[in-house]
Amino acid sequence: MSARNAGGSSPWRGEVPGGGRVSRMLSRPMGLAVWCVVASFGTYACMYGFRKPFTAGSFLAVPFGPGMKAWLVGAQLVGYTAAKFLGIRIIAEMPASRRIRVLLVLIASAELSLVLFGLAPRAVGLPAMFLNGLSLGMVFGLVLGFLEGRRLTEAFMAGLCASFIVADGVSKSVGLWILGHGIPEAWMPAVAGLLFVGPLVVFTVMLGRIPGPSPEDLRTRSVRPPLTRADRVAFLRRHGLGLVFILGAYVAVTVLRTLRSDFFPELWRGLGGGGDSMQFARSEGWVGLALLGVVGLMSVVRDNRLAFLMGLAASSVGLLIAVVAVLIWPRGGLSPLGFMILFGLGMYLPYVAVHATVFERLIALTRDRGNLGFLMYLADSLGYLGVLGVMVFRGRMLAPEALLPWFLKVALVAGLASAVSFAIAAGWFLRQRNMEGAVLSRHP
Repeated sequence: MSARNAGGSSPWRGEVPGGGRVSRMLSRPMGLAVWCVVASFGTYACMYGFRKPFTAGSFLAVPFGPGMKAWLVGAQLVGYTAAKFLGIRIIAEMPASRRIRVLLVLIASAELSLVLFGLAPRAVGLPAMFLNGLSLGMVFGLVLGFLEGRRLTEAFMAGLCASFIVADGVSKSVGLWILGHGIPEAWMPAVAGLLFVGPLVVFTVMLGRIPGPSPEDLRTRSVRPPLTRADRVAFLRRHGLGLVFILGAYVAVTVLRTLRSDFFPELWRGLGGGGDSMQFARSEGWVGLALLGVVGLMSVVRDNRLAFLMGLAASSVGLLIAVVAVLIWPRGGLSPLGFMILFGLGMYLPYVAVHATVFERLIALTRDRGNLGFLMYLADSLGYLGVLGVMVFRGRMLAPEALLPWFLKVALVAGLASAVSFAIAAGWFLRQRNMEGAVLSRHP
């Protein structure tokens, strides 16, 4: 694939690579929008097929044993977290021309790690899952680079974020389906990954055909170049205090979202849910559809300042929805599926709003030299570090019988605190409107 097709040689001029039907489709706004959503959704959803199916297993029988699943989840999470810290620099500095090549290499490495896991689960299980997480942790930033800095970025990002919501559930259901056909738990993750190889290649090729932002995109959203270390430091110095409140809330949201995701089967059983293998896909499907509508609407708001504040407000509202779910469920007001849908919506709304709107519009309205890859990997590295901290210091509470009560208590406190933190961030940025270089102004 050429550098031009990867958006590399002239990524800011809005050229349409190639020719023929694809070229004509990508030259039309609606065609480009559909192409971007399908390509990004499909690529990242397929990535989940290499990451999440293993969490559908219990890993209690030989060659595993009690507590082994938590160790495997932890090993993958350590690798994933390490990738996020590495991505603060690597993704922020990544030239557009290298994204596709790097993405495919990372996916191949992730599948190789799963094959090693199947071959010798007792000997290399933990290192293999670490390598799997390390390989996959930078895929999001590579996909993100094709979508940011456009008038319809929120709509594109809604599709991308819906992919990891829906794919999270679907990948677990695929894992259960494979186990139901007699495949050993040790080989289930590798088999699941193989099922996603073909679709992943197709969607990745589509991703590489996306043209760079148009002149109108650049006028309303600003150029998103690779960043040097000096660029990154300057951005943080200018917006540091406001970002502290956003990042603090984001860490709490990431912890709760990840625990809900990785221990969905245990939480589901604690809530009294049944054993239907489609339970994961069903709950996440409803959450994804709701978020597509809410966050997608942000793209029609042309005022960068208003959209930025709306993103922070939506984050606080989402957290309050999750708190309501926690308060209602013990009183019998929600079914297990209803709780998972409502809590999932409450957690994913701030998670997606930060991805799709808050950081995107902050760069657009301040016109500072920045890109989404840098901000998202800064946020994700801290978020997943928080998840690791919870698993290390509260690991004994993650036993099936103790997980749900502890989870509900933490969700209540963290949800309320994070909602307040997003509100404080909005107030801080509002007060900066007259500061030179940090003006929350409308776009030109």
